[in-house]
Amino acid sequence: MNSDIRLHDLVALLVDMPAKDFETDQPLLLRRGQLGTVVMTYDGETVEVEFADALGRTYASLPVPGDRLMRLRDAPDRAVA
Repeated sequence: MNSDIRLHDLVALLVDMPAKDFETDQPLLLRRGQLGTVVMTYDGETVEVEFADALGRTYASLPVPGDRLMRLRDAPDRAVA
Protein backbone atom coordinates (compact mmCIF):
# COMPACT_ATOMS: atom_id res chain seq x y z
CA MET A 1 0.00 0.00 0.00
CA ASN A 2 0.99 3.60 -0.36
CA SER A 3 2.35 4.10 3.18
CA ASP A 4 1.75 7.85 2.88
CA ILE A 5 -2.01 7.29 3.21
CA ARG A 6 -3.26 7.78 6.76
CA LEU A 7 -6.49 8.28 8.68
CA HIS A 8 -8.37 11.47 7.65
CA ASP A 9 -6.32 11.98 4.47
CA LEU A 10 -8.06 13.36 1.41
CA VAL A 11 -7.59 10.88 -1.44
CA ALA A 12 -8.58 10.47 -5.09
CA LEU A 13 -9.41 7.24 -6.89
CA LEU A 14 -6.92 6.17 -9.55
CA VAL A 15 -9.46 3.81 -11.19
CA ASP A 16 -13.24 3.58 -11.63
CA MET A 17 -14.84 1.48 -8.86
CA PRO A 18 -18.35 0.10 -8.34
CA ALA A 19 -20.10 1.03 -5.10
CA LYS A 20 -23.56 1.16 -3.55
CA ASP A 21 -25.39 4.27 -2.43
CA PHE A 22 -24.96 4.66 1.33
CA GLU A 23 -28.69 5.26 1.94
CA THR A 24 -30.55 3.49 -0.88
CA ASP A 25 -28.17 0.59 -1.63
CA GLN A 26 -28.54 1.40 -5.33
CA PRO A 27 -25.49 0.75 -7.56
CA LEU A 28 -23.09 3.62 -8.17
CA LEU A 29 -19.98 3.99 -10.28
CA LEU A 30 -17.26 6.02 -8.61
CA ARG A 31 -15.04 7.50 -11.30
CA ARG A 32 -11.30 7.93 -11.48
CA GLY A 33 -10.52 11.22 -9.71
CA GLN A 34 -13.46 10.92 -7.28
CA LEU A 35 -12.49 12.50 -3.95
CA GLY A 36 -12.94 10.82 -0.58
CA THR A 37 -11.67 10.83 3.00
CA VAL A 38 -9.93 7.93 4.73
CA VAL A 39 -12.06 7.00 7.75
CA MET A 40 -10.44 3.69 8.78
CA THR A 41 -7.29 1.71 8.10
CA TYR A 42 -7.37 -2.07 7.91
CA ASP A 43 -4.47 -4.41 7.23
CA GLY A 44 -1.85 -2.00 5.94
CA GLU A 45 -2.98 -2.54 2.36
CA THR A 46 -6.61 -1.38 2.43
CA VAL A 47 -8.38 1.68 3.84
CA GLU A 48 -12.06 2.58 4.23
CA VAL A 49 -12.85 5.66 2.17
CA GLU A 50 -15.96 7.78 2.64
CA PHE A 51 -17.25 9.70 -0.37
CA ALA A 52 -19.48 12.71 0.31
CA ASP A 53 -21.17 15.48 -1.65
CA ALA A 54 -20.46 19.22 -1.35
CA LEU A 55 -22.83 19.44 1.63
CA GLY A 56 -21.00 16.69 3.50
CA ARG A 57 -23.64 13.98 2.97
CA THR A 58 -22.07 10.55 2.55
CA TYR A 59 -23.14 8.79 -0.63
CA ALA A 60 -20.70 5.84 -0.48
CA SER A 61 -18.22 4.22 1.88
CA LEU A 62 -16.07 1.28 0.86
CA PRO A 63 -12.74 -0.45 1.40
CA VAL A 64 -10.19 0.55 -1.23
CA PRO A 65 -6.73 -0.96 -1.77
CA GLY A 66 -4.04 1.68 -1.28
CA ASP A 67 -2.63 1.11 -4.77
CA ARG A 68 -5.92 2.44 -6.19
CA LEU A 69 -5.62 5.75 -4.34
CA MET A 70 -3.56 8.91 -4.50
CA ARG A 71 -3.12 11.05 -1.40
CA LEU A 72 -3.82 14.71 -2.12
CA ARG A 73 -1.52 17.28 -0.55
CA ASP A 74 -2.08 20.93 0.29
CA ALA A 75 1.46 21.82 1.36
CA PRO A 76 4.89 20.98 -0.03
CA ASP A 77 7.37 18.74 1.73
CA ARG A 78 10.54 20.41 2.96
CA ALA A 79 13.54 19.53 0.84
CA VAL A 80 16.69 18.33 2.56
CA ALA A 81 19.78 20.15 1.30
